[in-house]
Amino acid sequence: MTELQTHAEELSEQFSDHVDADPDEIEERLRNLVEEYRIPVEEARRSVTNSYLDEAGMDRDQIRAGGSERALVGDIASDGEWVDLQVKLVDLWEPRSESVAQVGLVGDESGTTRFVAFETSDVEELEEGVSYALGNVVTDEYQGNYSVKLNRTTTVNRLDDEVEVGDDADEVTGALVDIQSGSGLVKRCPEEDCTRVLQNGRCSEHGQVDGEFDLRINGVLDDGMEVHEIIFDREATEDLTGTTLSAAKQMAKDALDTAVVGDEMHAQIVGRYYRVQGPTLGQYLLVDEFEELGAPSADDAEAALVEARSI
Repeated sequence: MTELQTHAEELSEQFSDHVDADPDEIEERLRNLVEEYRIPVEEARRSVTNSYLDEAGMDRDQIRAGGSERALVGDIASDGEWVDLQVKLVDLWEPRSESVAQVGLVGDESGTTRFVAFETSDVEELEEGVSYALGNVVTDEYQGNYSVKLNRTTTVNRLDDEVEVGDDADEVTGALVDIQSGSGLVKRCPEEDCTRVLQNGRCSEHGQVDGEFDLRINGVLDDGMEVHEIIFDREATEDLTGTTLSAAKQMAKDALDTAVVGDEMHAQIVGRYYRVQGPTLGQYLLVDEFEELGAPSADDAEAALVEARSI
């Protein structure tokens, strides 16, 4: 008996008193997850277990056997875990890829995190401002930033009670002293669930690909005591610079060089003072809101210097 057959027989016996759990059907579902979606066997078993729990109307604490654990988004700290969430959809963003059905921000009392649902996920479309119980979502990590992915096994149930979303935003005020390479008009990897910025047309994971244009600024903000790495996404970059993605592409086309966009933005914004606000993910503050400020007076600068020296 193969490993998948063993799991199928065990699950069939486990749920035989509650639902129609044919071992051949279970084996086929496991094989589909393992071979088509490259999901580890144990995670595939958890996925099938959860689907039968939902079909039987049973609480996950009644039969645990490897099912997903309830988690808070602020506690997500590892890649590839299957978790259950109770969240509110805070914001929907415009997908950058045709393979993405929905992308945005969900949150609970512990904070917020990015979510993505692919066209192949075939899950119910989520509505902004609505609270949901999401069963069997997968955590994902990239450069210290965590998100969750909805998949074919994800269950979506609306909640009657609204989930309160905690405020995990940080605020920093200072001078924008630099924008780093990879800012301006960039190309991102078009592969499913990959947003890596290409270097010379190559993705560090998927190799040579035809990228999709995007705007971003990876800036360095100095508050007088320490520097902070901040990231403006496309929308925030357009608001900050007044340059749209289409205008940036035309600028690069005219100059036959995408670097002119970053150079233009550098000349426009570096040396100015800003107050920025947003969640900190890993080493980066992701800018949700910003305000340009006037340069501090000589008295303010002297007071800041005295304060810094006294620490």
